[in-house]
Amino acid sequence: MHIEQAFGIVIKKHRLERSMSQENLAFEAGLDRTFISLLERGKRRPTINTLFLISTVFEINPHQIIKEVERILHKNKI
Repeated sequence: MHIEQAFGIVIKKHRLERSMSQENLAFEAGLDRTFISLLERGKRRPTINTLFLISTVFEINPHQIIKEVERILHKNKI
């Protein structure tokens, strides 16, 4: 599994836990909905800016997202 795929899994999980649509997340983060879709499908690489924007919307620290991504990668042995 690639980092982008793990990041997408984590973002989608947090978005669904908050009952948010991709459109809502995109609007709140100041991003495009199609970009959120591509991130969730592992088709785009998130920048550090994207990580901070999304974590702000989710009201969590960016390192929490990174830790979850790491867990998925280690579980799937990168």
